[in-house]
Amino acid sequence: MSSARTYQIRTHGCQMNVHDSERLAGLLEDAGYARADEGSDGADVVVFNTCAVRENADNKLYGSLGHLLPVKQARPGMQIAVGGCLAQKDTATIVDRAPWVDVVFGTHNIGSLPVLLERARIEQEAQVEIAEALQHFPSTLPTRRDSPYSAWVSISVGCNNTCTFCIVPALRGREVDRRPGEILREIETLVGQGVQEITLLGQNVNAYGTGFTELEGTERFGDRQAFAKLLRACGRIDGLERVRFTSPHPKDFTDDVIEAMAETPNVMPQLHMPLQSGSDRILKQMRRSYRAERYLGIIDRVRQAMPEAAITTDIIVGFPGETEADFAETMAVTEQSRFASAFTFQYSTRPGTPAATMPDQVPKPVVQERYERLLELVNTMAWQENRALKGREVEVMFADGEGRKDAATHRMSGRARDNRLVHVAVPTDPAQRPRPGDIARTVITHAAPHHLNADAGITGLRRTAGGDAWTARRERPADPAGAGVVLGMPGIGVPTA
Repeated sequence: MSSARTYQIRTHGCQMNVHDSERLAGLLEDAGYARADEGSDGADVVVFNTCAVRENADNKLYGSLGHLLPVKQARPGMQIAVGGCLAQKDTATIVDRAPWVDVVFGTHNIGSLPVLLERARIEQEAQVEIAEALQHFPSTLPTRRDSPYSAWVSISVGCNNTCTFCIVPALRGREVDRRPGEILREIETLVGQGVQEITLLGQNVNAYGTGFTELEGTERFGDRQAFAKLLRACGRIDGLERVRFTSPHPKDFTDDVIEAMAETPNVMPQLHMPLQSGSDRILKQMRRSYRAERYLGIIDRVRQAMPEAAITTDIIVGFPGETEADFAETMAVTEQSRFASAFTFQYSTRPGTPAATMPDQVPKPVVQERYERLLELVNTMAWQENRALKGREVEVMFADGEGRKDAATHRMSGRARDNRLVHVAVPTDPAQRPRPGDIARTVITHAAPHHLNADAGITGLRRTAGGDAWTARRERPADPAGAGVVLGMPGIGVPTA
């Protein structure tokens, strides 16, 4: 009997892509494939789940495809598939520049991958299938999650905004919302499997409910309080310890959501709220339909309701036409907001976006200098916020892979309720040592800009269903070693490059 064909998925981009990659893994395993060893070039099928937003995304893809060409030539039967946002955007270009690619699929039809691979194998020619509308919500497809205690749950796909720097709406389509009952049933199923932390995922989560749409119909109706209701409903699910969500939009963020966060114990006191710019003039150029005063008002109301809340953000430096005065306004809003962390980006043109052809593109040296000033301010503010936590007791849910130095420092790492990264001194006795997924309390003894240390030990260790699920997976002989698709919220720590 021949062994199963193996696969490897290489993911680039946002949390939506990570979620899609979990589904691609589930689809392939459902079709009889087995995951290849981590870091190996020996997979029978290599799938690239691409991004069209990150800088030089196309160059990175074609460089990786070029690296695989001699590998494929040396391994008859090997297949390469390219999906995701870049595939949706540059369908013909991929086949022209890399004719050794076997399958190209888009953001709306990830469920077609196994069939396309088989068709390409039989017909011995590239299969290209790009759907123009969503065929299945990602969460309705099979999944292969790499965290037994944490999971993404997609509540919407697509975006109705028209930000001039962003190409995502053109590639993901207009927003389509899942019904609340479907979402809650999925969460309950996950909790039954040992998941105790879920992240509600959408391009603009707090617009959820404003346009429910049947996938095969035209019915539309709205409920502007649907997202707050969904958060409260999550609070009624037994065994669900932590609820997070990403990413909201300031224009749609309403007080009922703040109230739901504050009044629902398992909704975490953490908010990722993209700012993009503190200049009203630049926000208008970006087509971000809020202004600095509204943004700061939201931050104030969140902190009034949840004084312990950690707030993170996204900021773009050097948008076309940005002056030193505009940048000074961004610095001022950043300082007032006291962000726990910020994902800071240097603006670069994205073909197909209105901003790419705007006049007054800011010279690269100017963007770099402003970026460095902003980064220094963000790190200073984050360090101040973290130092204020010294001596405070926090609840930590331990996790796999969060601390690169844990083995050397005899610590385990995890996330506090506000999503701050905490490195915790733990007992060496396995009977007293937490497992990934377990929860304990500890006292912060040291603060750095991007993490906290807790070297005073742990108290109140709780053995959780998530920890049990981690143990069961670890003891399963057929489970491959290493991580594949990683779960990640916008974290409070060093942003990923």
